[in-house]
Amino acid sequence: MIRYSLKCAQEHAFDSWFASAEAFDKLRGAGLVACPVCSSEQVEKAIMAPRVRPARDRDQTASAAPQEVEAPKGPLQAPMSQAERAISEMRRHVEANSDYVGKSFAAEARKMHCGEIPHRSIYGEARGDEAKKLVEDGVPVAPLPFIPGRKTN
Repeated sequence: MIRYSLKCAQEHAFDSWFASAEAFDKLRGAGLVACPVCSSEQVEKAIMAPRVRPARDRDQTASAAPQEVEAPKGPLQAPMSQAERAISEMRRHVEANSDYVGKSFAAEARKMHCGEIPHRSIYGEARGDEAKKLVEDGVPVAPLPFIPGRKTN
């Protein structure tokens, strides 16, 4: 497997894994490699740093001249693209204006829909089958494009 840093004609940067360099060329030629932000199929490999494994021997490391690496600019958690900024803002809004109900999301949403408890804004987690059943039953729910804070590092 090989990971490429890619960019589209609109300069959106993203990464993707391919079985080989030939697989990337074949998929791109067939129009199957597209930008996840704008869906452009005009995708090119971006300049990327090689992954180098550290030397196994300390002596080998000491004899090699140290390479200077440019540090990333800004904090690592800062959103890079407009889409990332929008998702970050959405997350802040949801967390500030809703109650986190964890894994009891499906039960809480159903109780509100049936009028058993007062309506309020909630967010949480639901298994795929639970979410599908809520939608089938007409309970107004939507997936969020982020993982709840307790599940991140």
